[in-house]
Amino acid sequence: MTVNHASVLTKEYFISYLTLIMKSREYSLPQAESFALDFFFKGDNERYGLSTWFQFEKATKEIKGKLCESEIC
Repeated sequence: MTVNHASVLTKEYFISYLTLIMKSREYSLPQAESFALDFFFKGDNERYGLSTWFQFEKATKEIKGKLCESEIC
């Protein structure tokens, strides 16, 4: 995925990104989060700015909530 460094990535972007990682690699949410931090953010949660990082955190919380509703948490 191409990333524009000038804009804030949305929660929806990260929901799609994390869901793709989880499905394609058969990862759990914690594994997908770790992968995203290493691969996407290159180990630096401020790489794309704090606003983008906060959107990432919102996405992980929403996915976790949906997984818990499905009794997979």
